[in-house]
Amino acid sequence: MEVKIGIVTLGCDKNTVDSERYVAQLADRGATYTPDVAEADVILVNTCGFIDAAKRESIDALLDAARLKDEGRCRAVVGVGCMVQRHKAELAEALPEIDLFLGAAEMDRLLPELEERGLLDADAIPAVHPGVRLFTAGLPHVRYLKISEGCDHGCAFCAIPLMRGKHRSFALDDVVREAQLLEAQGARELNLVAQDLAHYGRDVRDGSGIGLPDLLEALVRDTTVPWIRLLYLYSAGLTPRLLDLMAREPRILPYLDMPMQHASDAVLARMRRPERQRTIREKLRRIRDVVPGVAVRTTCIVGFPGETDEDFETLLRFLG
Repeated sequence: MEVKIGIVTLGCDKNTVDSERYVAQLADRGATYTPDVAEADVILVNTCGFIDAAKRESIDALLDAARLKDEGRCRAVVGVGCMVQRHKAELAEALPEIDLFLGAAEMDRLLPELEERGLLDADAIPAVHPGVRLFTAGLPHVRYLKISEGCDHGCAFCAIPLMRGKHRSFALDDVVREAQLLEAQGARELNLVAQDLAHYGRDVRDGSGIGLPDLLEALVRDTTVPWIRLLYLYSAGLTPRLLDLMAREPRILPYLDMPMQHASDAVLARMRRPERQRTIREKLRRIRDVVPGVAVRTTCIVGFPGETDEDFETLLRFLG
């Protein structure tokens, strides 16, 4: 029985990693991935629930997939991901045409649920073992490497801890093995992703004292991928050791994706952010002193409750 799997991935790069993992698990049971969801027997919709626009996009994608049960060969639609984790009961009630909803904490049920519905062969043997992840879309030479899950920050604007839970670091050896797999699949750039890369290893209680610099050193030592890029790293975690490593190791790109969110101290306080404009400026100065030519990408939020015109002008002056 050939079963074709299609997947619709919404939201952030971390969802891309999750989708590649789900497809690999299904391929390990003999399913075949198809990039054309109209040709799929089972469609997974990996949802995003971060903002209202993302929720609307996720619902539209679920409904579009459900229509393919009438118009195409689709036999089942499965909703997964952040929005499902947070709103599973409401979604199940509002969208009865979706066959199965699984939150992020329930993904161990994906294979048995599909087997129970006769959509996977429990005894199937794949022609080629897919490994931990199976490439689905984008640029094959640029891959994302997720090093932890969840978040311990208490930012007032963010629901990620409700959807993804507490921060959990992945084992260093497992991350390195996955990086080696991606390299074998053709990766020439690894983009490290997490809710906050700098928190890597802080939850490990085995006395090893590992952190992000240790992981970067292992990736440089045990792979030959020429470009390693850091995405989503909060300024509080920019240690001297990390900056020194970035400055001296040419394979670690002089690039930081560092969310600042605002430059008004009053807004930052309401956001429950630990930084203030002075500390942000000090850290930016230190980064540029240690890593000449570094590129810093950031994200900012405007229109946060209580933001005044003066706060907004403060942000514009800071960015200018």
